[in-house]
Amino acid sequence: MKVRVTVMLKDGVLDPQGKAVAHALHVLGFGGVGDVRIGRVIELELDETDPVQAREKADAMARGLLANLVIEDFVTEVVA
Repeated sequence: MKVRVTVMLKDGVLDPQGKAVAHALHVLGFGGVGDVRIGRVIELELDETDPVQAREKADAMARGLLANLVIEDFVTEVVA
C-alpha cells in the first residue's frame, strides 16, 4: 500500500527557500505570487493491506524520523 507523507514548516517558522523562490518568481515576471513555502513529499510503499494500519504506521514513521516536530507539521494520506 502506498502512503504519502507531506512535511511542511509550521506557520511562523522562517522559510528561506520559500523566500528565495518567491523572489525568483517575481524576477521572472510571475506577479501576484504571495508567500511561498517549501516542503517535501515522501512516498512510502508499505507491506500493509489495511489503510488504517498503513496510515498509523506512516504517522509513527513521520513522528519518529521523517518530520522534526519542533518546527514541522506533517499530513499522511493513503494513495493506493
